Amino acid sequence: MDGLGDQAEDKSSSENDFVRQWTDNYFLKTRTIVEHFGDIQVTYAVFMRRPVIFAPKLSVDWLKKVASERGVNFQITLNYEEGKWVGAGEPLMYISGSMAHLVDLETLYLQKLGATCVAAYNAYTMCMDLPKVGFFAMDCRHCTGVGMADMMAYAAAVGSTAAQKQSGTKGFIANATHATAHYFGQDTGQGTMPHALIGYAGSTLRAAEMYVDTYPNSPLTVLVDYFGREITDSLAVCRRFHDIAMDGEMSVRIDTHGGRFIEGLDPQSSYAVLERHVPNAVRRYRNDAELRYLTGTGVSAAAIYHLRERLDEEGYTNVKIVASSGFNVHKCRVMGDVNAPIDIIGTGSYLPEKWSETYATADIVNYDGRPSVKVGREFLLQHNKDNNTKS
Repeated sequence: MDGLGDQAEDKSSSENDFVRQWTDNYFLKTRTIVEHFGDIQVTYAVFMRRPVIFAPKLSVDWLKKVASERGVNFQITLNYEEGKWVGAGEPLMYISGSMAHLVDLETLYLQKLGATCVAAYNAYTMCMDLPKVGFFAMDCRHCTGVGMADMMAYAAAVGSTAAQKQSGTKGFIANATHATAHYFGQDTGQGTMPHALIGYAGSTLRAAEMYVDTYPNSPLTVLVDYFGREITDSLAVCRRFHDIAMDGEMSVRIDTHGGRFIEGLDPQSSYAVLERHVPNAVRRYRNDAELRYLTGTGVSAAAIYHLRERLDEEGYTNVKIVASSGFNVHKCRVMGDVNAPIDIIGTGSYLPEKWSETYATADIVNYDGRPSVKVGREFLLQHNKDNNTKS
């Protein structure tokens, strides 16, 4: 959903008003025709063209809400449990009920399903590639409105839970906003400081002091890249709050942008850092993107190892490293391969990168007991799984 959709939904007096404003007009016309010539019972099959992690709750809940408002019942059969992997083209669910009451809903329930399932797949993959790392959901800033933000937070939680169940990964441990914290088992959003606070304070150390003074009982995570002194400022904060650092209640967060190297590194020294820790890593990679994740500017694997080295040399082995800046599926895979010493990743980059892959599709496959579907979609007629669940 986009920002305009969110505004419209706020102004709507009912879901039916919302549907009339935001569904495709040909569905509205079809509903009028069906009501004129006689309603029938139909079954829709819903599927996607790429593998996904099934995340149906928001779509199903919305369908139930509309059904309640209209005084009808929809039978929704989920072919997979939430969090299960689904192959390309496999029907995700069947929706049965009155054609007049279902035909104008397709646009909107698909909006709540497709992107959510892809984002869940991405989150799952990231958690599996970095099983010892905790993830912090920072998707809201990348979304086009609060409706999408709700979808993406839910998706991250579904993908994370799937990875936790399968392999015991840490997964997503928290998120940034109060509104979606419940998806992660939290009462509130988490987080300490943005770059704006560093600029306001005038120094990284002063920002940390302000934070501790205001939130004395809160763990401290300090953003250390504002002035380009990631190492110097990290150590200065550790020395100032030595006890907090030694007790493991402090983290330093690097969010260095791709326009420069972290303090103390350049191309040659970046290769040297990796040679000390994972000597064969660079030799296994061939494409430019992977090499940038390893030894390039910004928050590279070399940058993270370099920061870890310097903290440990000063005795701050309990200080955690939080990494952010472009941690998508591909970057997480590279970081996992070289076992980068990351404790927490802050990311919203599980959002789908190729939006055309998020399109869910629905086709009617049964009209009043008569199986029928457009040519080429016959595979939707014969899909019956033992693990179907009614919702």
